Parts: sequence; C-alpha cells; structure tokens
Amino acid sequence: MRLQSLIGIFAMVAIAWAFSENRRAVSLKRIGIGLAVTVALALLLLKVKPVRDAFAALNGVVDAIAAATRAGTSFVFGYLGGGALPFDPKFPGGEFIFAFQALPVVLIMSVLTTLLFYWGILPPVIRFFSWALRRTMFVGGAVGVSTAANIFVGQVEAPLFVRPYLTRVSRGELFILMTGGMAGIAGTVMVLYATILGPVIPDAFGHILIASVLGAPAAIVIGQVMVPDPEDRRTGGELGALEPVASSTMDAIVKGTMAGVELLINIIAMLIVLVALVHLTNAILALAPNVAGAPISLQRVLGTIMAPIVWLIGIPWAEAETAGALMGVKTILNEFIAYVDMSKLPAGALSERSRLIMLYAMCGFANFGSLGIMIGGLGVMVPERRAEIVDLGLKSIVSGTLATLLLGAIVGLVAF
Repeated sequence: MRLQSLIGIFAMVAIAWAFSENRRAVSLKRIGIGLAVTVALALLLLKVKPVRDAFAALNGVVDAIAAATRAGTSFVFGYLGGGALPFDPKFPGGEFIFAFQALPVVLIMSVLTTLLFYWGILPPVIRFFSWALRRTMFVGGAVGVSTAANIFVGQVEAPLFVRPYLTRVSRGELFILMTGGMAGIAGTVMVLYATILGPVIPDAFGHILIASVLGAPAAIVIGQVMVPDPEDRRTGGELGALEPVASSTMDAIVKGTMAGVELLINIIAMLIVLVALVHLTNAILALAPNVAGAPISLQRVLGTIMAPIVWLIGIPWAEAETAGALMGVKTILNEFIAYVDMSKLPAGALSERSRLIMLYAMCGFANFGSLGIMIGGLGVMVPERRAEIVDLGLKSIVSGTLATLLLGAIVGLVAF
C-alpha cells in the first residue's frame, strides 16, 4: 500500500501539471525540493516520537476547551447544552444536540485566537513559519507570510497580513496565496473537527493541526505547478508590526465573540441549507431506476467519480467508493459535512489507515462555498485585480483539493 501512496504523490503532481497554465515554466527542481520538504516535515511530525507525542498531548487541550464550552452552554441552555437531564433518555445518545453542544466551540476558539494575537503569542509563530517557507520553498516574503498565516487563520484573514503587497504580487504568487487558503482550515474550526472525529480517530486534534502545518508547503508545491511564473519573481514583504487586533484584553474578548457569532450563524445556516439540498437531490435521483439493486444517490455518484482518485492516494479499492463519496461531499459541499459523514460510518466501512488518510485528504476549505468567500474577500482587498482573482477561482478549488490529496498520499506513505 505504501507503493500505492508513493504513486499517488506523483499522480497528484502530474494532475496539477496537466492543469498548468505554462507547463514549460514548471521548475522540476523547485517541485522536487518542495516535495522533499513536505515529506521530511511529515516524517518529523508523524514518526519522531517526542514530536508525535507533543502533538498527541494537544488532545488534552481539546478536552479542556470542550469542557469549558460545555460549562457555558449548559449554563445558558441547561440540558440542551449538555447539562444534567431532568428525565431518562428514551434513546441512548438522543440527548446530544449538535447546535447547542458541539458548534458553540467555534465561539470559544474565535475568542482564544483573538486573544493569542492580542497577547503577541501567534505573530512570532507565524513569523517563524514564514521564515522557514522562504528559506526552503523559495517563495517571496508576502507569499511566505500569508501561507504561514493560513495554518492558523482562514482564507480571507491570512491575506490581510500582506494586504499592501497584493497589488504587486505576480500572478503565480497570487495563486499560491489562494491555494494556501483552499488547502488549509482555520484555527476556529480545528477543535470542532477534532471533537467530531475524536471517537473514530485517535489523537484527532494533533493530526488536524499537523495537516494544517503540512498544508502550507503542499499548497506552494501545487500552486507553483499549476500557475508557474515564467521567471523568478518573488515579492518582498517581511512581516512587520501587525496592526493591533484590539485595544485591551476585554476588547479582544468582545471582538472575538462577535466574529465567532458571525461564523457560528454562517455554519448553522450553511449546514441546514446544504443538508436539505443533498436530501432533495437524493429524492430526485431516487426517481431513476435502481442501479446494481440500489437507488442512485448523490453519495453513490460522487463515490464512483472520486473512487479512482482516492485509490491513488492509498485507499484500498474495496473502500474506495466509500472514501470517494466523502471526498466528493467535501468538494461539492464542505469538509465539515464530510467529517460528520465519516464519523457516522459503520464499523469496518473504512480501515484505521483509510480513516487517517481521509482526515488529511479532506482537511481544507476547497469547495464552492469557500470560493465565493475568497473572491468576495480578496476582491475587496485588491479591487483592481478582481477579474484575475475570479479567473483563478476555479483553479484554486482544483489546486486546494490536489494539495490535500497530496497530504493524504504522503500520510499513507510515511505514517504506517
């Protein structure tokens, strides 16, 4: 199976090359170095025991944040928010209400992220990752800063760190910035995803954080293949002093809460709409004749389409349709719904190895909803390049998906 994943690594790069705007301008040297850096970093984070144990220990942080969130939700919502039940449940597990007990963790993470920026803890970490990317991946300062920031913040927030440079970054650099946003997730949802996947994947938070870290070099590799610059253009832009996110600790708490409320409402609304649309789609498809003795559904269609792709990254063929359906849901809808679907799979549907590969392969914002958010955000930051951003939009979904699939293949190669 390792050979299968090894082939998948080169296959993802080959697919990116097939979509490239200028195949002759692709630098094999840079791609080789980028892949080597990504694989070496994966080996360090996944195979070196002290480092692996350190990331695994972060699951205790998840438990602490979840407990703190539950304290707040049970105080406000009572048993709906996880407090003691005033009655005996008729169905075990029926007392768990997703909207009141799982989603509010987004509020807490939004506040914590804002506080960590205000207290000056996250900016030095971002500077370090930016420096490492510039030294190893041969990217300019603006690209290094934004891509490093994507490890911790979302696809719109990260480019804000280099907003003054967005008017003069090259087309290739702009595409790497967009790919970085599609190939990563925000810190505000890491704990939420870890909470969902914790019961089925050991040390889920550590793996999600590792996936976010590895997503930075993977995004640069795929971005340089799909939209290479014809010459060595590297925009400067060391990360200077950031504008303060708040005027005081209390102000940071307030601003983080308000930003979290907006994100929480957006997640709830999108979940309701997308799940309803999937249900309607399946109802329409069910009108068609059965295929192989079962009704047609969106999940079956996506599974059939994506099965060869997930097989390439190391999923056994017997599990490829199930994994392909998850990857299709992630791309068409979003990774949140895909993770929820994976957590509900019956025992034996995916092996432990396949679940871990899919955790990495789906750990990114590359979907059509995110595309609208990215175009809207970047279009406001640099309106004179809106047409170029729109032109690169669909390519960024492909590049972000290929970057996370590349991570899945690398994990399949080194983690087992």
